[in-house]
Order: sequence, then structure tokens, then C-alpha cells
Amino acid sequence: MSKAIYQYVDELPTGGITVMALKSLDAIVPGKWENLTGFTNTVKAVTGETDAALIQQIGDRAVHLYNDKSQGYQRAMWLYETVDSASGALGAAALANQAGGGIPLFGGLVEKLTPKPEKAQSLDLSIKLVTELVAFCQINGIPGDSIGDFLAALGDYSGESLTRMAALVCFDGLIPLGAPFIEKAATALQGTSPKELEQNQTYKGVNELIPGNNSESKLNFIGQSFDSVKGWMSGFVTNNGLTQEKVLDNLIRVVDISKDKLNYVGAFLDITVKYYSHTGTQTLARRLIERAVAEI
Repeated sequence: MSKAIYQYVDELPTGGITVMALKSLDAIVPGKWENLTGFTNTVKAVTGETDAALIQQIGDRAVHLYNDKSQGYQRAMWLYETVDSASGALGAAALANQAGGGIPLFGGLVEKLTPKPEKAQSLDLSIKLVTELVAFCQINGIPGDSIGDFLAALGDYSGESLTRMAALVCFDGLIPLGAPFIEKAATALQGTSPKELEQNQTYKGVNELIPGNNSESKLNFIGQSFDSVKGWMSGFVTNNGLTQEKVLDNLIRVVDISKDKLNYVGAFLDITVKYYSHTGTQTLARRLIERAVAEI
């Protein structure tokens, strides 16, 4: 059995590189993300409850819902965790332990980092986007290929869910691929064979929950999903005046990384910033608590 939901929430870091990187997005998506940690604390924040017995009852119900394997909550958690570890599977886990201060991006560190080729990075972006869609379907108990439902909900994303999408656009799109990241990813998908997709580390991690009977149909689904969300991503970039420069400037204020090593910054973020599992845990906890309250 995997960990209980309260353990995941209790173990969320209050500081470190992931939190610093997500905070750097505040200037871009102002006031959207509060780093809610601790399960009891999260129940109080989501419900506004102060009665200890009721908080306990809500918490117990949320834990019960998460443990129910017929629901999709555990699968969503698996997706959030797996897409992070698969994407950063270049191995330099030691870096994450240096989270105390800024991490200068030169010297020994650069040797440990392998920038991903542009095509691999483009595929990563698309696969992470599909992971969000499938996790959304799991949490909401709807079929995993409900692109329309996801797209409708995306317009209402807020809090940690919106921050996760902002991180996807900024850390997996703009920083490694630049302004034309949407076009680059779309082109990469069109030029990818099912065999090539199977070689992608991130795909290998999460492919079993991507809708489709084989690599070819899964690739088609990834393409359809990306195509349907292109407009939202493009609007998000335009509405928030996002540029590669702006995102980097904000990031450099909180994490000591060097702008002239741009191709390494993407690899650095992949390995050290676990934004999917961090904000995904927060989203799951919130949904479970909201449902628990409704059912009590």
C-alpha cells in the first residue's frame, strides 16, 4: 500500500528549491499559490473549520476516500509523482540535497547535467500536459479521454492547479524551448513515430495510464490533447505577458542560476523542481477534503 494521503501532505516541504521556484511564479500569476502543508492545517484552510472533532471527522473521511481503490485518487497521485521522477531521471539527485542556498550553475554541477535535445524536451512538455489531463479525469471520476471536460475545467483552474499549469508553461515550455514552445512541441509531435515515443523517458514512466491500446493510439491521443490545449497555453502566455526573459529573471531572484547557461537551466529544473508532485498533492488533498465535507 502506498502512503496515506495525510502522510504525503504532512511531508510536503515548506522550503527548498521546488518551493522557491514555484514562488518565483507569484510575480507572473500573482497571489495564486499558497504553499499549504500539513494535513490538519490543510483541512482547516480548505474548510475554515475550527472545531477539532469535525476537523478529525473530515480528515478521516478524506483518508477513507483516498484509500478506496475504486476511486481514481491513488492513480492521480501516482501520475503526479511518476511524471516528476521520470522527467528528472537524469539522476543527479544529489543536487536536490543542496537546496539550502542558491545553486550556482557552473563547475562540477554542469558536468552532471545533460540538457535534453529539443525534441525530447518538446515531447516531455506534451506528455506532462496529458498527465495533467488524465490525473484530472481520475480525480473527477470521469473517463480518461475526456479532453472536452478538461478543457472546460482549465478555464476555472486556480490556486495550486493553476500554479502547476503555470510551471508547465514556464519551466517545461518557455525556459527550455523559448517563445515558440507551442509550435516546437506541435511540430515535434507530428514528427514522432510510435517507436520514438517509446524511447522517451517521461512517456515510459506514465504510459500505462495514457488512453490508447498501443503506442500509436497513445501518440494520437497526446497529439489531440496538446492540440486542444494550445489555445489556452497561448492565451496564458499573452494575458500574463510571459517571455523567457521574464520567467528567468523571476527565477534568478530566488534560485542562483546562471542565465548564460540557458540550455542547462531546463535540465536543472527537471532534476530539482518537483512541481508536479508538490502541487499535485495539494490539489488532491483539496479535492478530497471538499468531497469529504460534502459527504459528512
